[in-house]
Amino acid sequence: MNRTEITEKLKEIIKPYAANTEAHKNLTEETDFIKDLNINSANLVDIVLDIEEKFDVVIDNADMERMLDVKTAIEIIETKLAAK
Repeated sequence: MNRTEITEKLKEIIKPYAANTEAHKNLTEETDFIKDLNINSANLVDIVLDIEEKFDVVIDNADMERMLDVKTAIEIIETKLAAK
């Protein structure tokens, strides 16, 4: 799975939680989940759980704490997929 495919799946996962729909439409790797999309911390946990399910990976607490923007999320997913 390439970076574009991961980004598209991630965008789908984030959509129900993004309070700022305009920022979601213009999502880039620099998009911050909390600052740009107005996603609260409880929903960030839901996003991580959805990512685990969608990509069939396990994200540990250290990675979860780092996953605050799209770029980091993609990098963590890529690392987890490569390790499978």
